[in-house]
Amino acid sequence: MPKQSAGILAYRNTDQQLQVFLVHPGGPFWKNKDPGAWSIPKGEYDEGEDALAAAQREFEEETGQTISGDFSPLAPIKYKNGKVVHAWAVAADIDHTNIKSNYFEMEWPPRSGKVASFEEVDRADWFDIATAKQKIVPAQVPFIEELAAMLIG
Repeated sequence: MPKQSAGILAYRNTDQQLQVFLVHPGGPFWKNKDPGAWSIPKGEYDEGEDALAAAQREFEEETGQTISGDFSPLAPIKYKNGKVVHAWAVAADIDHTNIKSNYFEMEWPPRSGKVASFEEVDRADWFDIATAKQKIVPAQVPFIEELAAMLIG
């Protein structure tokens, strides 16, 4: 069974402009990467676990903020490695300046035998559709395109 992730694509309309909420991964590999590095808040979940509940849990773990509302399912995407990502769109107004992410540990520097702790998400922001499509991991662009088609036409 391929790995599965679930996530939330939060959006808002400001000054007649649609914006989406994205997060930037923490850790040394992503530190100096920007275009093509951002993502919807998401994470893996276990078989049998409710995917939407997992998406909401992952959103809270990565941002420190809860999210609720009228969730609209988006078409799942499949990464080249076989992982399937399920996502839901929801109108929200998340404070991107107040992110409190959980941490993960990894050996750093590589082959040093030392373990370091890093934030899973080091920052978040709101982007207009055109900018978001440049910032987000290329495989997740269809989520933004589907949302824009639903809301803008």
